Amino acid sequence: MRWTSGRLLAAAALALGAGALWIAFGRRAAPPRYTTAAVERGDIMETVGATGTLQAVTTVQVGSQVSGTIQTLGADFNSVVKRGQIIARLDPSLFEARLGQARANVITARANVERQRAAMADTKQKFERARELHAQDLVPESDLETAKANQDGAVAQLKATEAAVSQAEANLNQAQVDLNHTIIATPIDGVVINRAVDVGQTVAASFQAPVLFVIANDLKLMQVNAAVDEADIGRVRTGQDVSFRVDAYPDRTFEGRVEQVRLQPQTIQNVVSYNTIITVSNPEQKLMPGMTATVSIIVNKAENVLRLPAAALRFRPMGFEEGAGRGATTRGAEGSRGAGAAEAASSASTAPAATCPDGRGREGGKGRPSLVFVLDQGAKPEATKVRTGLSDGQLVEVKDGLAEGAVVVVGLEGATGRGLAGGRPGTQPSNNPFAPGPPQRRQR
Repeated sequence: MRWTSGRLLAAAALALGAGALWIAFGRRAAPPRYTTAAVERGDIMETVGATGTLQAVTTVQVGSQVSGTIQTLGADFNSVVKRGQIIARLDPSLFEARLGQARANVITARANVERQRAAMADTKQKFERARELHAQDLVPESDLETAKANQDGAVAQLKATEAAVSQAEANLNQAQVDLNHTIIATPIDGVVINRAVDVGQTVAASFQAPVLFVIANDLKLMQVNAAVDEADIGRVRTGQDVSFRVDAYPDRTFEGRVEQVRLQPQTIQNVVSYNTIITVSNPEQKLMPGMTATVSIIVNKAENVLRLPAAALRFRPMGFEEGAGRGATTRGAEGSRGAGAAEAASSASTAPAATCPDGRGREGGKGRPSLVFVLDQGAKPEATKVRTGLSDGQLVEVKDGLAEGAVVVVGLEGATGRGLAGGRPGTQPSNNPFAPGPPQRRQR
């Protein structure tokens, strides 16, 4: 009985081992399954990504040129105001008192002028009389000289009192201006987006005018101040179309246009960028100042062209030998090289060069030479030469080599990420949120 049980156990172990070997070798011998995608027609947009802040085209900070206490307010947050409308008043009592004092000083100065004119007329008369008497040798020479000096002094004093009148009038005008500045009016038509004071609050205008209100001119027309990286600024031009999104409306895309590329560089943490002004129409006034916009500047666009996934240009089956065109096949075991060094080495010579600013590549209108794989009758990948054009990071334009509807291999089923590698060939994956997604893939 023990011997029979031992034989049974040995037979079971042999059966299990044979089954494991069959499963292992059977699975290895199974043909690979490839993930494919069809060449289709559509639009491709080459974009430059950036982030920016929405702001009004014209924003005015309304302040106070004089110090005082806020007596009344004529506008609040979001108030629509017209040019010249009174939006705040300071307590005018102190300024009215100064104005009254200045007026009294003017009256006093003018009275002094009149008194000095009378004194000057008296000294002139005395001088004339002394001159006549001196001509008749009735008064000495010293009396004549004294009379002459008195007259000259009276003339000078009259000029001084007249100057005092001008100074008093200037002080009167200053007091009147200060009183007028207690009435604060808006200089433009617009909307109050910030109010920094309340009734009873004291404002101090010492070295600079304190800001009381911030008024945006017209929120129906706004602009995005976007920071474009120095590596991309060479492709940005005035007049280019722009698409952007804001977090407040994640499902909506807004449109704009590049109005200005400013020459002043901005350096933050050793990163150089240039401010690019983008005009935006905001008729519904859903966009608000201060919102962060994720911007895509359309630097090149191709409409109704053949396109294929960028992953198809990077796929290389195991054992593939470079240097052959259509009809070149693989040798050895089939499979995808994934994202390792082998794939990088095999695809280095065929990865398309960076897109030129005109979108035509280094080969001009003929496109750049590239290599993709299609499945032959035996479901094996077959190399095919193509020429490519624009790329948006996910899709690449096909200029020659494939027809619409052709099926290309984009990866190996079951590999990391299903054998797909995102991004533009030869570059990092695009972070453009508006780039079209890859076409629907099917398996064979």
